[in-house]
Amino acid sequence: MKNLIVVLLVALSLNGFTQQKPLEWHTDVNQAINISVKSGKPLFFFFTGSDWCGWCKRLQKEVFFKPEFITWANKNVVLVELDFPRRTQLSAELQKQNKQFQQMFGVRGYPTIWFVNPEIRDTKVNFQKLGSQGYVAGGPKAWIAGADKCIKPRK
Repeated sequence: MKNLIVVLLVALSLNGFTQQKPLEWHTDVNQAINISVKSGKPLFFFFTGSDWCGWCKRLQKEVFFKPEFITWANKNVVLVELDFPRRTQLSAELQKQNKQFQQMFGVRGYPTIWFVNPEIRDTKVNFQKLGSQGYVAGGPKAWIAGADKCIKPRK
């Protein structure tokens, strides 16, 4: 009887994980802006060197791949990856876009995350900077606490 209960509990817990909505990372900033404006969620610009940056990989492993972060991100932000790989070739258009945003936000190191609200005025997009964050030790809970300080209005 105990074995049956254990098997049922394991099955139910696995079912909960499989139903979690996966993260959707956008690479086209214009598409992400449209989603942000429609949903009212801020943009989450993740500046990374996906194939060479050790701290970027560590942040992903310790935070971004964890269920707590996935739940938080799906609820609170529109994810945008702005990648600067060394071995993987991006399209010229994507390279140009990423470099433009790197310069706009003064990114000098990786990983860097900027939280911004896009504001569209007369077909021009302005970005209201909410805050930035990089790697934070302590796993998803510590990282999310810092991110919430950036995106949640202070009372």
